[in-house]
Amino acid sequence: MSLLSVLLNLLWIVTGGLWMALGWAVAAVIMGLTIIGIPWARAAMNIALYTFLPFGQAAVPRAQISGEEDLGSGPLGTIGNIIWLLLAGWWLALAHIIFAIGLAITIIGIPFAWAHLKFIPLSLWPIGKAIVPAEEAANMRAG
Repeated sequence: MSLLSVLLNLLWIVTGGLWMALGWAVAAVIMGLTIIGIPWARAAMNIALYTFLPFGQAAVPRAQISGEEDLGSGPLGTIGNIIWLLLAGWWLALAHIIFAIGLAITIIGIPFAWAHLKFIPLSLWPIGKAIVPAEEAANMRAG
């Protein structure tokens, strides 16, 4: 991880990253307690770690990594994402929107507001995504 990524991650933690990572972790725990929600809990915990330190990482479709659809990136993943959206996704997206609005009011907070806005699609549709280093994601897009 570059020095710039480390600095941005430290500033991110102060500008809402810690609270949003905790929100994702709470969603993961609640889903895990239901037993049936364990697949969602795993995805939410991965994204909680990504939400805590997002700079230097990227979320990409798992099918883009492997070149083929798997259980989470196919039709069952779509059904899982719809269930996630109804149970937890909407309130995580709303929290990212609230942080983004608060940060956008300040000039220095605009880049972090933008980062919160980038988490909204992931909040609504997390199943079938993988977190990879940003360089690897850039190589996937280029290649």
